[in-house]
Amino acid sequence: MAERLQKILARAGYGSRRQIEDWIRAGRISVNGSPAELGLSVGAEDTIKIDGRPVAVAVALSQPIPRTILYHKPVGELTTRADPQGRPTVFDTLPSLKTARWIAVGRLDLNTDGLLLLTTDGELANRLMHPSSEIEREYAVRVLGTVSPEVLERLLEGVELEDGRAAFSTLRDAGGSGANHWYHVTLKEGRNREVRRLWESQGVKVSRLMRVRFGPIGLPRELRPGRHRALTRPEVVALYRAAGLAPPRVSPSSRAAGGKSASGKRAKTPYPPQRRREKR
Repeated sequence: MAERLQKILARAGYGSRRQIEDWIRAGRISVNGSPAELGLSVGAEDTIKIDGRPVAVAVALSQPIPRTILYHKPVGELTTRADPQGRPTVFDTLPSLKTARWIAVGRLDLNTDGLLLLTTDGELANRLMHPSSEIEREYAVRVLGTVSPEVLERLLEGVELEDGRAAFSTLRDAGGSGANHWYHVTLKEGRNREVRRLWESQGVKVSRLMRVRFGPIGLPRELRPGRHRALTRPEVVALYRAAGLAPPRVSPSSRAAGGKSASGKRAKTPYPPQRRREKR
């Protein structure tokens, strides 16, 4: 049965649908020896290549059960597949895959640590990252000095950045001592360095930034930096539903393994908030 090229490749984990559409426009994908076009449908008899390398069409069409993992990214790692300077990347220590590839759901910059989701399901990655989905991201932010109530209000009401207006959806006071103070903030988009730029627009210096939640998935306290684990079945279901997708089927081995989270509730996150300020 023929399906659209970008849908098949995204489902097989070669990239998000948006990535694959960009590759098609750039001429990186060919079908039967000719440059692919957006909207082209392909089947098992077609020969697909990405950058001249053959794609396992039968595997891509077989709808393999996707995998999604939660990774605790440490400071000092890049969210990229390769770095010209040879710096470590988040992909260096992930489980190897034979017929798919890991897709990072969004990015965390070099000096930001915390929760990073990676999946072999390109459609899931695309839905989670697309601004129209409005998936909430939560960050723990440590700042230097005292922040006035007026500044906090402006960060909730919105300020102008170089790429448009931005604001936190929520802002929570999480306490602190001495020169450092913690806040928890949420956003429903993932613009480049947006959390840092919002604070910096008010003259506030961020000394540490950590993502502690993406949608319904929280960063477990017990997951140390540099470690990863598979999502539990309840977490998978919650994540797919948040993206507006039907959860994937469960293989017999996965069903036997169980893997149920404690009461199926959102995981607790570091530095729990104390007071909450909502956008009015």
